[in-house]
Parts: sequence; C-alpha cells; structure tokens
Amino acid sequence: MKELRDKGFKLDNSYSKLSDIFFTVQTPSKVPSPKLVALNYSLINSLGLDSKFLQSNEGVEFLAGNKILDKSTIIAQAYAGHQFGHFTMLGDGRAVLIGEHISPKGERVDIQLKGSGRTPYSRGGDGKAALGPMLREYIISEAMNSFGIPTTRSLAVVTTGESIIRESYLKGAVLTRIASSHIRVGTFEFAARFGNIHELKELTDYTINRHYPNIINEENRYLLFLQNVIKKQAELIAKWQLAGFIHGVMNTDNMTISGETIDYGPCAFMDVYDPKTVFSSIDVQGRYSYENQPKLAAWNLARFAETLVPLIHENQDEAIEMAQNSVLEFENIYKKNWLSGMRSKLGIFNEETEDERLIENLLNMMHKYGADYTNTFSSLTLDKKDDIAMFSTSEFSKWNKLWEDRLTRQPETKESVKQLMQNSNPYIIPRNHRVEEALTAASKNDDYGVMDRLLDALSKPFAYSKEQYEYSTLPEPSNNKYRTFCGT
Repeated sequence: MKELRDKGFKLDNSYSKLSDIFFTVQTPSKVPSPKLVALNYSLINSLGLDSKFLQSNEGVEFLAGNKILDKSTIIAQAYAGHQFGHFTMLGDGRAVLIGEHISPKGERVDIQLKGSGRTPYSRGGDGKAALGPMLREYIISEAMNSFGIPTTRSLAVVTTGESIIRESYLKGAVLTRIASSHIRVGTFEFAARFGNIHELKELTDYTINRHYPNIINEENRYLLFLQNVIKKQAELIAKWQLAGFIHGVMNTDNMTISGETIDYGPCAFMDVYDPKTVFSSIDVQGRYSYENQPKLAAWNLARFAETLVPLIHENQDEAIEMAQNSVLEFENIYKKNWLSGMRSKLGIFNEETEDERLIENLLNMMHKYGADYTNTFSSLTLDKKDDIAMFSTSEFSKWNKLWEDRLTRQPETKESVKQLMQNSNPYIIPRNHRVEEALTAASKNDDYGVMDRLLDALSKPFAYSKEQYEYSTLPEPSNNKYRTFCGT
C-alpha cells in the first residue's frame, strides 16, 4: 500500500504502545472507486488540516483507506461490552484507527475510518458500511456539536464504488470519525475479563493521563478517575434528555470514557413528547427508551466501576463500597444538571424548591396532549401560544400563570429571560423526516444538496431565523412508527 507524506496531519499513535492485547495492527481494505461526497470544512480548520489535500485524488484515496500516511501505525481496537445486558466479546469489526492527530491547540484526537473492511473482530461480518448510515452519523453528530453536546465528529464521507449487501444492495461508504478517543467502558470490561492486573493498570494509567491528567498524581487516582467519568456521563445524559435525543443502543461499548456521544446508529430526536419513545428496530422491550437513558447510564457505570475495584483499594470490600458510593452519586449529579438545564429552558435564573414540580407538570401536560417536545419550548421562547393545541386548554392556562408568577420572582428583565430561553431551546433539530429526505436524495439520486441545506440550517440551531422555519415543521401524521437501524 503506497504511503503518503504527512499532508498536514501531525500523527502519533500512543494507543499502539499499549500491550498488544488491546489491539491488532490492521490495514484497511482497498476499495475500487472512492468518491468524496461530504467534507467538514469547519472541523478541518479547527484541526489545522489541509482541505486542498483532502479534496485531491490522493486525499480521497486516503479517506477511503486506499493510501496511508507515512509511518502511521493503523490498528483495530479490542473491547468487550454488555449488549442489551449480555456480556459479549467485541472490537472494531468494521473500523480502524489510523492515528492520533495533534491539533494546533495541542489537543490529541483519534482519526478513525469506519466501514474500512474486515478485522479480527468482525465476527463474520463484512466490515463494510452503507452510505445511508454513514451520512446519518455525519448529520446527527454535527447537529449534536452545534447544540453544545459533547460528541464524536464527522470529518468526511466517501463512497467506495462497492455494493454492500444488507436487506438489499446498498452503496458502500467510509466515514472518517474524529474523537477525543475511542476508549469505552467496554474497553475496561475487556481488560478486566481477558487481561491481567498489570494490563488493566496500564490501560487505566494511560486513559487517566490522556483524559484526566489533573488527577495523575493524586493519592487515589483510580477512585477519582471513576468519579470523573461518572460526572462526565451524568452531564452528558442530562444534555441528551434536555434536547430530546434518544441514542437507541446504550450498550457499554457505546459509552466513552471521555464523555462524548458515540455511535449514531438507531438514534433520533423525539417529536411528540413521550417518555417511552423508542426508535431502534431491535429494542422491542424498550430497554433504551428516552425515560430509561439515565438509569441505563448508571447501570453501565456500575459495570465500569466493577472493572476498577482491584485498583481502587487493596481491600476488596472497601474498594467495592467506595465504587458503589461513587456510582450512587450519578443520580444526584444528573438531576442537578437536568434541573439546571430545564430552568434555563424556561427562562429561570435562580432556584426555588417548587421548580421541579413546575417542570414536571409541563412535561406531563405535553405527554397528555401529544405536544411536540422541541416546538413547545421554542413557542414558549417566542411567546407564540396559538400554534400548539395544548396551549388552548385550561390546564395550560393555569400552568402558564404559575410560570409567569415564577418569572417575577427573579431580578432579570424580560429581555434576559427571552435570551436565556433562546440560548437553551433549539429552534430546529434534525427532524426524522428531514434526515430521511436527505438520506434518500443522496442514496437514490446522488443529490447531496438536500443534506447540505439541512446541515447549514442545523449549524445555527439557536438562530430562530425565518429561513429555518421549514425545518421546524412537523411531518405529516402517520400510523407507522419511525424506526431506525444500526447499519450493520
């Protein structure tokens, strides 16, 4: 495989210096006819990369995995995970890590090719990816970033010129994903189950040094490490709930140690507010429903805590107690962040004990009357209370009076209240029907203009501009529930 000079990449691969139990050296599969169909220029600029190279023939060959950068060590990472509650040996079955790029700000980020072919962890799969799911990840991850929700990012998508067999023949594609790292709860489960204590400690020290260097010299850095990850995840899940985002497959291998959202398979944003909303085609029991996401995050973190018990304290009973107490704090941290975020969505700056009841009463009404989650809050922001049926009810009138009274019990002006609400309530989200419209146009007609316009609108979700109105409208009523798929 021909190697290229660095072309603006400042590559390292510190992960490949760990014990070889954690990865396999693996070159990506070559593809016949790569074509660039999506390139993230704002991300390119922030990473200090060369956009001209990435648009060139050589750059496209690189993004497809046909060419590699000089002296780069390419690996597939090993990990395990609890999938729908059952422990499974996993790993990068259709992705390779081509290296860690050092940005102009000195930040270290993984560069991964997703859909790059078989690896030793493919478990019988072809290691490939179809165009639709890769474009879905591109759209949703970039929207999440615009909302201020920690996330992996999408640098580029290339089609491969191959046909991928799923339920039918689909266009093949490779996504270039950027992440603070791809270290997961499942990586630690793998180390605890299949490694020895020295390898577990090696992984843990590496991860602390990479993501939480401020605690590296603390007396019990392993307990602090657990607590830091719990805090990051509690903050993340609160942001998901506040935005109405449903991940769809919260297995432990899809929970990062960095606190970034990862793996945009069967994910979507909620339209009508219903706590039991599920979008994943395979989640027939509703394990990963909207209302279950906080408790499943805590469950996942308990699995993470179990892996660290041998490092937290030499006395196992004391270690278990310390770990359990740390996991129990998840609920308090999550609730604090969720309440704070909900107050902001309602323009509330200070705290009162009755705020939670005010919030819950609004959500219960939204559920009862089938109100749209995003549009309810944007309508309250705009003081536009004539376009949602719930607003015409006596029940809402009573609630609205309580809310208006609540706003008088703070010193901030009406203008400040509106600004807080506008900054906290996106006017538009990646509506499911709009995402499907973009994916269909690209996959069926090679028309990427629909996606480009959607991405442009989503890049400024709090702008409340007239041009965004079409993206705030709801889909036509349908008896068919919206379902998403993992893409594998």
